[in-house]
Amino acid sequence: MDRRTKEQIVSELQEKLKKANLGVLTGFNAMNVEKMEALRNALRKNDAELKVVKNTLLGIASRDTGFSVLADHFKYPIAVVLSYKDPVAPTKALMEFAKKNPELEIKIGVLDGKLLSKPELIALAELPSREVLLGKLVSVMAAVPTSLVTVLSAVPRSLVQVLNAYSEKKKTLN
Repeated sequence: MDRRTKEQIVSELQEKLKKANLGVLTGFNAMNVEKMEALRNALRKNDAELKVVKNTLLGIASRDTGFSVLADHFKYPIAVVLSYKDPVAPTKALMEFAKKNPELEIKIGVLDGKLLSKPELIALAELPSREVLLGKLVSVMAAVPTSLVTVLSAVPRSLVQVLNAYSEKKKTLN
């Protein structure tokens, strides 16, 4: 690979690293091409991508980005998973794929510049998706006004019921 090609790869990778909010380093030594393609497809469905890059080029590209905290882990053949939107869905897809394919090794990750260990990545994968969390938030927000209306309408409702009962009693007496 000539110098110009390496510079182009580094600049493209650096742009991707700046855009990404989540990155996960994985080992893939024993994986065949079919499994790598299956992993790439699963990640694409969740707005993420898998990049296999030389460690030296990744080290250069990660400078001045939130991924620089991973520089000590750029050893051995690695692939980096990059997510640009919701970090939960691609992490969940990656963990599910790793359960079915033990040759994929999840090493370490970074989320918005913060280093994540493997147990923290597993915890991230267990979170509900963004849509589910937003749905729960909307239901909580809708419950407050509904409860307020119920409480405020109780007094006039009780008054109407008392007046109705009084009216019925008066009718039976006459």
